Amino acid sequence: MLSLKVHLTQLKREFNDYPMSFCSYYDTYQCRSCSWIDTPYVEQLKQKEELLHGLLDSLNPQAWLTSTPSPLKGFRNKAKMVATPSMEGVVLGLSEEVSLIQCPLYDSSMQQVLENTQIWLRNLGIKAYDIKKKKGELKYVLLTQSKYDGAMMLRFVLRSHGTIARLQRGLTELTSLSPALKVITANIQPVHMAILEGEEEIFLTEETRLEERLNGIPLFIRPKSFFQTNTDVASKLYKTAAEWVNAGKPKVIWDLFCGVGGFALHCAVPDREIIGIEIESEAIACARDSAVLIGFENLRFEAMDTASFGATSGKNVDVVIVNPPRRGLGEQLCKWLERSSPERILYSSCNATSLARDLELLQQYSIKRVQLFDMFPHTQHYETLVELVKKV
Repeated sequence: MLSLKVHLTQLKREFNDYPMSFCSYYDTYQCRSCSWIDTPYVEQLKQKEELLHGLLDSLNPQAWLTSTPSPLKGFRNKAKMVATPSMEGVVLGLSEEVSLIQCPLYDSSMQQVLENTQIWLRNLGIKAYDIKKKKGELKYVLLTQSKYDGAMMLRFVLRSHGTIARLQRGLTELTSLSPALKVITANIQPVHMAILEGEEEIFLTEETRLEERLNGIPLFIRPKSFFQTNTDVASKLYKTAAEWVNAGKPKVIWDLFCGVGGFALHCAVPDREIIGIEIESEAIACARDSAVLIGFENLRFEAMDTASFGATSGKNVDVVIVNPPRRGLGEQLCKWLERSSPERILYSSCNATSLARDLELLQQYSIKRVQLFDMFPHTQHYETLVELVKKV
């Protein structure tokens, strides 16, 4: 058993070793998710660049471009809050002791909506799901913001339909407290497992989507559609990709794992054929809505698995853009890409380890350029954009 004096000495030494950050949750050890937040940002970028070089240097990229930094606060457009029970009612954060509604990764307007929502849920008497007792209804609260107009989407992940009527009765009060809330839904996740959402989504408002605009391009966000969490850096990522694509004036582009169509829509021009492929139908619905607004007839989006598309696609393609999940493409998709034989491949990755593994498999291609986009500051994670060209 340590004496109080020794314990205080150790605490003092720890806080001296880890300078105070701008996040009180981190400084008081309530949340340590941003594990690099007390590292100077220049050093954060340097460490990420070193990690990326360590993975890709052996593949001999022709050019390393300057990394794209991120704002340090208020950059996230999506908050994921675990709902836990407490004596005061629902707590939105990590546990009953830790509410994260003032997390500095969200801007002040999102923080205020989270605070209003927590108070509102308590006043309604909504019970958070107790994992140990397997009782209660509310599992998660998910908040997404459009940086274009400030509108927000709020999703309640529930165990059952039991509290939906009560939520509906209180919506007028909630939206009067937080007028920015335009889309509100209830998602039903009945399984006693750490699964973020279920299949059933029930809209509690007439509005079903948010509109975002990146570089003047209209993009839409629905509850289950993937959207990059760092709007500022995402806009620069899409703009850069479009510049790289346009340099070669391709006629046919495939955008695989296209999400809501960010890459494809940025590359669209009247005389260019683009096909976007994504398994999530809600994301494809968003991409199609954007295509209608842009008005280009040769821009097409299909809801299907990338492997299924590969079995029927043929080979007439100039550029393929891929933005796979963290697991990467894998051997089969890499082999198919080589058989399709595009002149260029643009690979956007959130996991440089799986990226490096895939690039090793794409032996018919060399790396023309690499750029790091710091989509996730204060963590070890980052986005990488790579341009591959067919070897002569």
